[in-house]
Amino acid sequence: MSKEADPEFTPIAERIHANVGRQGFMKLVGAELSELSRGACTIAVERRPELLQQYGFFHGGVTAFLIDNATTIAAATSRGQAALTAEYKLNLLSPAIGDKLICRARVIKPGRQVSVVAADVFCVSDGVEKHTATALASIAILSEDVAPKSKSPAA
Repeated sequence: MSKEADPEFTPIAERIHANVGRQGFMKLVGAELSELSRGACTIAVERRPELLQQYGFFHGGVTAFLIDNATTIAAATSRGQAALTAEYKLNLLSPAIGDKLICRARVIKPGRQVSVVAADVFCVSDGVEKHTATALASIAILSEDVAPKSKSPAA
């Protein structure tokens, strides 16, 4: 759904982008929020030696981070409330060999307290995407009275 068709999403997207911009770990890893819409989020990271394990694959921790962040951000898009990961099940399908990792998360079932979000990670080599991981996450939706007061809500 585009922002034009959903004008109430614009302030939610702005808050999420601002909050993601304050995440030091996103900066450390070099990840970028490349797409955002109601119920969906895409985060990508370029290959760097610091993100690789001993065999030259993207480290599984990078994949797990992308899943963790993308599913939480996707859940936050539903109503603009702050969200935190409660749990996720990650399946590593194949080694992440390539130039870039892309994680696409989508809300399966939004909820008032817990949302269920699925995510898939793809490794890009020479413009071709290979499916390297999949996950299903339970994301806790924080009520406004529980969310930290010093930060704006969402993500």
